[in-house]
Amino acid sequence: MMRTRPLKVALLGCGVVGSEVARIMTTHADDLAARIGAPVELAGVAVRRPDKVREGIDPELVTTDATALVKRGDLDIVVEVIGGIEPARTLITTAFEHGASVVSANKALLAQDGAALHAAAEEHGKDLYYEAAVAGAIPLIRPLRESLAGDKVNRVLGIVNGTTNFILDKMDSTGAGYQEALDEATALGYAEADPTADVEGFDAAAKAAILAGIAFHTRVRLDDVHREGMTEVTAADFASAKEMGCTIKLLAICERAEDGASVTARVHPAMIPLSHPLASVRGAYNAVFVESDASGQLMFYGPGAGGSPTASAVLGDLVAVGRNRLGGTTGPGESAYAALPVSPMGEVVTRYHISLDVADKPGVLAQVATVFAEHGVSIDTVRQQGKDGEASLVVVTHRASDAALGGTVEALRKLDTVRGVASIMRVEGE
Repeated sequence: MMRTRPLKVALLGCGVVGSEVARIMTTHADDLAARIGAPVELAGVAVRRPDKVREGIDPELVTTDATALVKRGDLDIVVEVIGGIEPARTLITTAFEHGASVVSANKALLAQDGAALHAAAEEHGKDLYYEAAVAGAIPLIRPLRESLAGDKVNRVLGIVNGTTNFILDKMDSTGAGYQEALDEATALGYAEADPTADVEGFDAAAKAAILAGIAFHTRVRLDDVHREGMTEVTAADFASAKEMGCTIKLLAICERAEDGASVTARVHPAMIPLSHPLASVRGAYNAVFVESDASGQLMFYGPGAGGSPTASAVLGDLVAVGRNRLGGTTGPGESAYAALPVSPMGEVVTRYHISLDVADKPGVLAQVATVFAEHGVSIDTVRQQGKDGEASLVVVTHRASDAALGGTVEALRKLDTVRGVASIMRVEGE
C-alpha cells in the first residue's frame, strides 16, 4: 500500500551534487515513491546565492536560512551536500533534534566527528547514512556495514580519489611529468583550481578513516591516518616501476595487524604489480579491494566523483532512510565495539623501493648493504648504473617496518658515498 502523505526532504546545498539530487527526485519521482512506499516531496533548499537560476527547482523553496529550514519540525529527511565542518555539523545535529534523519556526502566531517554524529542520531532515534561520502556511486559503505557484517575484514586497499588516479595514469601511459599531467587534469575539470586536498592526500585520508572505522568496528579519526601526497612522484619513479613490472597509484590502505590486536590506516603513493586488479584502474575511476576471512577478495569499481554518480549514492540512501521512516525503525548505526588501537605508521610492515644517488667507485654497494643489515632491513634486489663518477643504486627490500626503513634511510644519508636519496616508495599488493 502506498502512503499518500509524502516524505518531506530538505536539501542543504545545491551545487553540482545537490542540483543533481533535486533533478533526480523530480524526474524519477514515481519510481522513488514506488520503491520507498510513499511520495517524496522537496520541501526546501538552502543555498548561499538565492538569486542564481536553478532549473527545475521552485524559487519559493529556496532559502539562505539553513538553520530555520532544519528547525521546521515537519521534515522527514535532510540531505546535506554542502561539505566542510561548519555549519554542516551544527545543521546535522539540529536536524536530528527536530525530528529528521540525515543523508550526508560529507567525508571531511564524518572522518573528524563521525562518532559524535552517530551518537546524536542514536540519541534522537534517527538515521545517519553516508554512502556518497566515499567513492561516489560505488556501493561500498553498505556492503562493508551490512553485507560483510558476518565476516572479518582484514584489509581494505583502494584508489579513492579520481583526480590523483587520472594524473598518475597520465604519467604512466604518456611519460608526462607531474605538472604536465596536473595541467591536463585541471583543463578537463578533474582537478580543482587548488588541487591540494586531492594531490596531498587529504581527501583520500578522510575516506580511509571512514572505511577503516566501518571495516574494523573501531573508531578511526582523520588524525589517525598517516598521509603522504603524490607531488614528488616523477617520471623516473614510473620508469623504475615498469622495470619491476609495476605501476604507481595513490592508495588508501586500512589493515588489521596479523595478530588482530590493532589496525592501521594510511594514504601514500605506492608501487603495485601490474597483475593486481587495482593496476588496471584508469583515468578518474575509483576502485576498492577488500580482503576478508570468509569471502576472500572482493573488488568494487566505478566512477568515484561527479554530480550524477554522487547523487546516485545520495538517492540510494534516501530510499533506504525513507523505508526506515515508514517502518518506524532505523538502520545500522555506528559499530565500534572492537575498539582496537590504531598503530602508528612506524609499525606498518611492507616492502620498499629506494633510489640512491651514489659515487661510482668500489665499495659503495658493500657500505650500503651494511647499513641495511645494521637496521634489520633485508635486501631483495639491487640494481646499479654508473657513468662519469656518478651512479644510481636502486634497492628493493623484503618486508620491514616503516620505522626500520626510516632509520636505514637516515643512516644512508650520512654516508659520504651517498650523494642523495632520490626517492622512497612502498611496494604494495603482493
